[in-house]
Amino acid sequence: MASCAPDTPCSCDCFVSVPPASAIPAVIFAKNSDRPRDEVQEVVFVPASTHAPGSRLQCTYIEVEQVPKTHAVILSRPSWLWGAEMGANEHGVCIGNEAVWTKEPVGEGEALLGMDLLRLALERSSSALEALRVITSLLESYGQGGSCREDPTPFCYHNTFLLADRTEAWVLETAGRLWAAQRIQEGARNISNQLSIGTDISAEHPELRTHALAQGWWGGQRPFDFAQVFSLTRQPVRMEAAKARYQAGRELLRQEQGGLTAEVMMSILRNKESGICMDSGGFRTTASMVSILPQDPTQPCIHFLTATPDPSRSVFKPFIFGAGAAQVPQVLSPTFGAQDPVQTQPRFQTQVDRRHTLYRGHQVALELMESDQDRGQQLWQKQRDLEHEGLEAARALLSGERAPPAEKLGALFQAFVERESQVLLTCTHPGWCSCFQSG
Repeated sequence: MASCAPDTPCSCDCFVSVPPASAIPAVIFAKNSDRPRDEVQEVVFVPASTHAPGSRLQCTYIEVEQVPKTHAVILSRPSWLWGAEMGANEHGVCIGNEAVWTKEPVGEGEALLGMDLLRLALERSSSALEALRVITSLLESYGQGGSCREDPTPFCYHNTFLLADRTEAWVLETAGRLWAAQRIQEGARNISNQLSIGTDISAEHPELRTHALAQGWWGGQRPFDFAQVFSLTRQPVRMEAAKARYQAGRELLRQEQGGLTAEVMMSILRNKESGICMDSGGFRTTASMVSILPQDPTQPCIHFLTATPDPSRSVFKPFIFGAGAAQVPQVLSPTFGAQDPVQTQPRFQTQVDRRHTLYRGHQVALELMESDQDRGQQLWQKQRDLEHEGLEAARALLSGERAPPAEKLGALFQAFVERESQVLLTCTHPGWCSCFQSG
């Protein structure tokens, strides 16, 4: 198997705001998922379920022991794999992951992907801390590894995670089976494809420091700085670029301290100058997510997902867990069963068309935006108007102005996907003018 090179283009950015950094009494979570530019990301709803004793669960590459009960989750995931790049569960837990390379070698053997660990944690936890414990336990039992892209040439990495719930957030950074974690109880924080936990370590693997001593990475005299001890001495070009992106994201958060909202997070995710909204080296932002996690447990958490590439030209659509929540077919990719290139051996020798309905419509819209500036601008405005409606609905719901039944809340994402699909269809059709004249 070919080497898993860390200089392969890759980038992601996760952000969190915990009061008083947030403008409202809520934790705000956000992530851009930056992946191979032609990779399709789907939005998958999985209801809560119970499982028979002794059940096994097939993840992307390996099986793990199933637990008796799993929580309902909403996932934004590359459509070829089992796990997810980002997502949330019915208890208001959100997680995003990032690729990272450290002094600990990246194995080429198939194990759990970081994206598998993310989904497993969402299905099995009711708080950010519990999610962290799920990930670190599974990491110890099964390890992390396997190619993270749908390509014959493997692309492997270790992972960092940003985990959030209604009251706090955690940064979890891994190096093989080893890890360190930092608790965030107030303020804003971001992560970007590099180790960022220094001496402020809230929890760690019991063998973390002894391993560093044994490897000669730390002498035991100076304070233990996880990022300094475990980061590669000579950083690959892409990780050096991630430093600039991390600093830019940190500065954007600093500028909005005390005023961070879902809208502000969306604007940060759309920032192209910093590279946070990226399209280079064969990679681009393939999907984005922003979540509002109110500290008041009687208020619903609201998750905005694009299901399409480039947040600057996509619509963040609201999802709320409720009685009417179900899979939205327009954002679900086709399946290929035993003939799927990820299932056949050797893997990834052929390619299949995984585009879902909304993705196809969005592709046509992007072409319009690039080929006809005036029509593209009008379409973009229609997208922003639709997104504003979703944000206004969230504001009214959290302020108590509206209290729709649970069935309507659960069906909110479906309604917005259908409306976006109609806008894309009408505005890219030869009779496109009607959509702008209808208001």
